[in-house]
Amino acid sequence: MASGPVLPDLTRQVLRDPVHWLAFGLGAGLLPLAPGTWGSLLAVGIFWLVPPLPLGVALAALAAAFVIGCVICDISARRLGVHDHGGIVLDEIVAMLLVLCITPRTAGWTLTAFLLFRLFDVVKPWPIREADHRIPGGLGIMLDDVLAAVYAALVVRGAMLLPLF
Repeated sequence: MASGPVLPDLTRQVLRDPVHWLAFGLGAGLLPLAPGTWGSLLAVGIFWLVPPLPLGVALAALAAAFVIGCVICDISARRLGVHDHGGIVLDEIVAMLLVLCITPRTAGWTLTAFLLFRLFDVVKPWPIREADHRIPGGLGIMLDDVLAAVYAALVVRGAMLLPLF
């Protein structure tokens, strides 16, 4: 009797544990090379699949997702024994959706928002780096990405004021 494919331990953990599965962005965090980018791309897909919501509703939903994400990421990180495992991408998903909720729904603006968010998430200018290193648990995991989203959103909104766009 075949038992199915042999999965690496982390993949097995993520697929069997609903907390890890959510923290790893429904498995997006298991993809090779730059899991945060995959999580951000998943958020772009969600953005385009879900009909536009009023800004207040979107922000309330994202605030709830942030709080729930803090709990999920904290539990997942503790179970893995790693503060902010690279595969935990729920933080990127929530943060990318935050940027997108104030971004015009066009391919060009979506790409701009995506690139800016990834830039700020990777470079981590002040105070993002401090939040990443000094705030423990799920709050620290989620907060650095939300701060990167705020930076990206500010640049997107500023660019929208330019006559070039």
